Amino acid sequence: MGSFKDVVGHNDIINYIRNAVSMDQVTHAYILNGERGAGKKLVAKLFATTLLCEEGGPDPCNRCHSCRQAEGGNHPDIIWVTHEKPNSISVDDIREQVNNTIMIKPYQGPYKVYVIDHADIMTPQAQNALLKTIEEPPQYAVIMLLTENAEMLLPTIASRCVMLKLRYIRDILIKKYLMETLKVPDYKADMCTAFAQGNMGRAIMLANSEHYNEIREEAVQTLKYIHEMELNEVIQAVNRISSYKLEISDYLDIMVVWFRDVLLYKATRDVDVVVFKEELDSIREQARKSSYEGIQLIITSFDRAKERLKANVNFELVMELLFLTIQEN
Repeated sequence: MGSFKDVVGHNDIINYIRNAVSMDQVTHAYILNGERGAGKKLVAKLFATTLLCEEGGPDPCNRCHSCRQAEGGNHPDIIWVTHEKPNSISVDDIREQVNNTIMIKPYQGPYKVYVIDHADIMTPQAQNALLKTIEEPPQYAVIMLLTENAEMLLPTIASRCVMLKLRYIRDILIKKYLMETLKVPDYKADMCTAFAQGNMGRAIMLANSEHYNEIREEAVQTLKYIHEMELNEVIQAVNRISSYKLEISDYLDIMVVWFRDVLLYKATRDVDVVVFKEELDSIREQARKSSYEGIQLIITSFDRAKERLKANVNFELVMELLFLTIQEN
């Protein structure tokens, strides 16, 4: 399981948690906000394990019965809230798993910890049901809401929680972790770090992905020749990507890095800022042909595409719109 010492980055959050535990100032509700792969689950798991550790220190001891149960995912006082529907947490989920059980005292530890992952997909009814519990929780209860978009939570909930924001991790720390802990070779660590954009989870995923080079190659080929491609060829390219089972947002991020390269090269003419160094000719060419506004438009259209995909808009439609924007600019 490790301890807080093993978490890369997020020092301010970890110091805050350790102090809260040491000084017995743990609050009843926390929001851990950060993008996918930022480390929310890891921090929540360590936090919960520390709260219930029999040693009572600012870090889990990893030896006691409680720590071993937490590590195995079967601690009776750590409840990970689950949901039937893939894209929403219903009022019944919250009532059954939180409201109806929270008054039962902890089985063995001083706390009873509830972790609600993807808290932003709670329906308004579910959030209102949870609000009642957050307003008057029993002394021993700690509720952790993990979310990528804290702004989707009701203001009444947000105002009663301590907000912990997991920010970007510095590239130098990510690269060091990939090389020292995962034994990734230098050149690949550089690449994964650049694509990760400060997100450790994504860096690890890319470093471990056996298809990573194919995916990158696929993205490069699409971007190099996108201006000559017919729409159906572009859609075929996208469909090939879904077969890699890579999250489409990661694939889109690889493409964003390409356009960021184009933008930075256009602005600075500096080769060192370019991530796709081996494609410098294409980057140069696109920088020459595109306007600043055009590139900026393309980069923002990636964000819009991600939002639409999150909102379950038809995949092909979203990708068609995105690639049309790229071709036009």
